[in-house]
Amino acid sequence: MSSPARDPERLVPSRPRLPAVEERSAGGIVVDIHDGVARIAVIARRNRAGRIEWCLPKGHSEGSETLPETAAREVAEETGIEGRVLTELGTIDYWFATHDHRVHKFVHHYLLEATGGRLTIDNDPDHEAIDVAWLPLREAHEHLTFPNERRIARQAWHRLAGDG
Repeated sequence: MSSPARDPERLVPSRPRLPAVEERSAGGIVVDIHDGVARIAVIARRNRAGRIEWCLPKGHSEGSETLPETAAREVAEETGIEGRVLTELGTIDYWFATHDHRVHKFVHHYLLEATGGRLTIDNDPDHEAIDVAWLPLREAHEHLTFPNERRIARQAWHRLAGDG
């Protein structure tokens, strides 16, 4: 029999497990060819600690939008660039907790071809984006903050290069 001081069950107070919910968002990589170089529009935002994160535009669906429609709308709102969805690139999923539940978040990413617009954050209804920039697609993975988004950028590069 183990002593109370060594029993791991007694060291951690029992807490009820928070209920889990699932959330889905969509966004993407909008590509424009400029002077023969593929470039993508990315946004900057501040995280809760105040640090700047460079990331791909994304957000929640509105009404009966499909995920590709959400991706195109979110890209346009957060970057100012309108695009046509070409293909799905992949899904990132992760967990986080709020004060009353756990969230299993799925973010579906699409490859879009730029069809118009100009870089601006003025149309972002949530005002999350603090900056927007074009990055050469070939180098985007070096600038994006999150490893999973860097993987999505590399996937886009491979798709456009014809080897993915």
